[in-house]
Amino acid sequence: MSDEGNETQKRSGVSSAKIAAAVCCVLLLYAGLKVYGIFYDPNDFTDETEKTMFVSRGQTFASIVDSLEMKGIIRSRPLFVFAGRMMGGTTRMQTGKYVFGTGISNIDLYLALRDGTGAALIPVTIPEGLRARGQARILARTVGVDSAEFVSLVYDESFTHSLGISSHSLEGYLMPETYSFYWQPDARNAIIRMVEQFKRFYSDSLQARARELAWTTNQVMTLASIVEGEAVLGEERQRISGVYHNRLRKGMRLQADPTIQFMFEDGPRRVLYSDLLKDNPYNTYQRPGLPPGPVNNPGRSAILAALYPEKHKYIFFVANGKGGHWFTTNYAEHVRYVRKYRRARALRRLQPMTSSRSEAEGTNVLRR
Repeated sequence: MSDEGNETQKRSGVSSAKIAAAVCCVLLLYAGLKVYGIFYDPNDFTDETEKTMFVSRGQTFASIVDSLEMKGIIRSRPLFVFAGRMMGGTTRMQTGKYVFGTGISNIDLYLALRDGTGAALIPVTIPEGLRARGQARILARTVGVDSAEFVSLVYDESFTHSLGISSHSLEGYLMPETYSFYWQPDARNAIIRMVEQFKRFYSDSLQARARELAWTTNQVMTLASIVEGEAVLGEERQRISGVYHNRLRKGMRLQADPTIQFMFEDGPRRVLYSDLLKDNPYNTYQRPGLPPGPVNNPGRSAILAALYPEKHKYIFFVANGKGGHWFTTNYAEHVRYVRKYRRARALRRLQPMTSSRSEAEGTNVLRR
């Protein structure tokens, strides 16, 4: 073979190698762009700008991907799974409520779920006057708290004492408030936060006031819970508190319906005459003085009312059918208002019901 032929063959081999190298570069670039797209291309939502999903404790990666796919958050299930496996694993997803905006990439989505950085705080309002069971239902519905564990801990006396509360349970010490929790908080931690909120409110000055009255904290909270259960109008709390303070000083039984309601596992319900005859530590129709502990979880205004009652001579009150009460200083006048209330209630029963609250209020119409 001539030198010219050899040279031609060499040039041909070099050209082929260059072409192969170029093809490899193109393929690598294409593959790189594809991989980049898997990680960073946006997941665009066609119907919303934001989408919400929840990751619960113990939920598997596969079921999380099911939710992402069902809600239309990811554009491709296989691509998201591939991205997750390439990022190092699919077993470290964090519980939480997540709100994702349209255009989020697979890598940002994965990292948010893996590290919990995208978890949103959830506001939950606990109203005044609920028992622990009612609070547990709200927390279970809104933030996924284990309601059974919550109630069990509230009535665990050793746990109660460990939080510095001198009572047989934490009923009464779970401060009504608007809280912010992440999804599925530990029931124990939720309770601790609520008790700490109570402690912050029940300051040194309020404790000093209780000592002036020669009352324990548990007695204050017990009366506060009764006032909370009786008062419909906020402006009547201190007056109602004054009635109970007067009755306690006179050695009269409190005869407070909220304490009777506390006896019912299926309450609240209408109080029957037979209920008033039951032998129970919380039956203030039968037993003198305050019951053993709070019957609900009162708010700040009711606690202040228990400590700073209105000064007056009233020892009776009865619902007036309009959300408030008539207050009286003697039994004869009280009976007159009881009859007036009953006549008004009978007339209302002849008309269509307009308010379940107005019909339910005032069952405690006869305090002797």
